[in-house]
Amino acid sequence: MNTWKIDPAHSRIEFKVKHMVVTTLGGHFSKFDSTMEWDGEDLTTAKIIFEADVDSIYTGIEQRDNHLKSDDFFNAAAYPKIKFVSTSITKVDGMDYTLKGDLTIRDKTLPVTLNVVYGGSVSNFYNKQMAGFELKGKLNRKDYGLKWSATTEAGSIVVSEEVKLEMNVEMIKQD
Repeated sequence: MNTWKIDPAHSRIEFKVKHMVVTTLGGHFSKFDSTMEWDGEDLTTAKIIFEADVDSIYTGIEQRDNHLKSDDFFNAAAYPKIKFVSTSITKVDGMDYTLKGDLTIRDKTLPVTLNVVYGGSVSNFYNKQMAGFELKGKLNRKDYGLKWSATTEAGSIVVSEEVKLEMNVEMIKQD
């Protein structure tokens, strides 16, 4: 097995939620780290650990970012990291895989399933092998204690409970 590290300059960790039922808003984490133990051939043998720094959440609106960092949502002061540890990877078809693992947000660890498209592997300008992945999934934020909720006078939910996850990741093989 070889060690692969995420390239933060060429990776993006994003989330999206419905706002007022009619629009989709999102954000991303700007500080994160991931290590993958993988032979570079059979992706089903890979082991992945990922962490995101909750304080690096960015939606483009400072007030919203601060609210997300508060105890209503992530409680960044008490739980500064989001962590994912893979438990299995299964080949679905061609370059499509299913990644299962344990996701910890706040003090809750629950199983999550992500759909993965393996983009392949190439050597970069520095003769380092790199591999690309697109990952998608969803979760219910309330399962993890991200409890804030509000409804409009008409009864519409302000922020959906379902959160969509979208990640584009480049991993670089370490020497």
